[in-house]
Amino acid sequence: MAAKNRNKAVKQSRKNTKSWMYYSPRVLTIIFILFISMFALDVFGNNYTFWQTVQGLFMHLIPSMIMIVFLIIAWKREWVGAVGFFLFALIYIGMIVRRPLEGYMLSYSLIIAGPSIIVGILWWLNWAEKK
Repeated sequence: MAAKNRNKAVKQSRKNTKSWMYYSPRVLTIIFILFISMFALDVFGNNYTFWQTVQGLFMHLIPSMIMIVFLIIAWKREWVGAVGFFLFALIYIGMIVRRPLEGYMLSYSLIIAGPSIIVGILWWLNWAEKK
């Protein structure tokens, strides 16, 4: 009887792990997209006309829109999420390195590229487990 309960507990533990592995990259991607989208709110602090505000908001939200497309595709094809978020981090770091480096730029790149790399790793782990 004890062996039967132990097997049941092991199966439940595996089910919980698979559930965590399935939902963590998806939820963290949504949170990351919301975080990146917050930077678009600085458009409202200026005295722009309505159309200038719409244009500025659209320009600031382009990375978020691209990440939403990656999320939609990656929901079923996890490797797309892994590649997409690694690329996003590399592109952002490349944009930072192109400029003359100052001390604060490293922390800025870690704030943006770091979560993207973590999300990419989670997508990759999800894909590897499924495979």
